[in-house]
Amino acid sequence: MKNFCITFFVLFILILTVVFGVNLQLDREYGATNDYLRIHVRANSNSEADQSIKYIVKDEVVKFITPYAAKCVDKATAMQVIGSILEQIEDACDNVLQRHGFFYKTRAKLCQEKFPTRVYGDLTLAEGVYDALILELGEGVGDNWWCVIYPPLCFTYADSSVEYQSLIYEIIQNFYK
Repeated sequence: MKNFCITFFVLFILILTVVFGVNLQLDREYGATNDYLRIHVRANSNSEADQSIKYIVKDEVVKFITPYAAKCVDKATAMQVIGSILEQIEDACDNVLQRHGFFYKTRAKLCQEKFPTRVYGDLTLAEGVYDALILELGEGVGDNWWCVIYPPLCFTYADSSVEYQSLIYEIIQNFYK
């Protein structure tokens, strides 16, 4: 009976180790992606003109979305808010395109999409499937730009230094100092 209890105990510990190990691995691979709403702007093509306008559109869409994203207290709210303004986002992008002599249109959609690992200064977002706002400019087959809508971590490059535009990020960074 004593050997049975020891065997049962060892087996129980092994099963718990396997279960917790699998769950930990799943959390590492998939869990972190659940906390973010990303944005992905795809250029019409890789021509110099299409790549240039992509960044102008990106600046405008970040400026347009920022007041909406700033009011969101969680990702679910951000998804709902962004989903409710897809047409206005397309209009804002199309206005920029048209002002600069581009007559193709923008398609905006919320969906899940696989992203590679991406480093934003001290923050690393692991490769995985993320909820994302996808903006396709024209054919949408050119190189792209991506960032994070929620939590609002979109930033701009200035002289190759990173300037964060997120109070949430600064609070988190100060908490760990």
